[in-house]
Amino acid sequence: MSATSTNLSQTVDDFVAAFNEPSPDLDKVISFFADDAVYLPGHLPERRGIAAIRKEFEPHFAGRYGAMHFAVYDKIIDEPNRRATIRWACRLDMSGESGRHVPLPLRLFARARYGGRMQWHGVDVFHFDTAGRISGKFTYAMFRLPLWERG
Repeated sequence: MSATSTNLSQTVDDFVAAFNEPSPDLDKVISFFADDAVYLPGHLPERRGIAAIRKEFEPHFAGRYGAMHFAVYDKIIDEPNRRATIRWACRLDMSGESGRHVPLPLRLFARARYGGRMQWHGVDVFHFDTAGRISGKFTYAMFRLPLWERG
């Protein structure tokens, strides 16, 4: 299904799957967003527009946090209001080859404290435009920095 689908449940699944590919493609992930989309990445200021959202995601796709995988625990879809919410764990692997682009202090900390694999939890609330593109992605957490735990 394409990023312009109006089946919001499938669009959310496809969006998460794009992050979870063995070699995730930033262009593919960005294709889900409307040109004027808003992204609130949790503890950072809101980002507006494709260029700002792309810049926010670039470190993740460059491997600065190792290999990343999102496990979705819950998904709620509100088709009439073009909204969706997912609760997830972001699992990071900074061990071995996966950690080669992670800054050394973070890689050493992750390996010493968590064996190089850890996770943190969050909730994303999505808003969609009438074409089925993400017009707002709002990430929420109960902490300023990710609450790392052994993954």
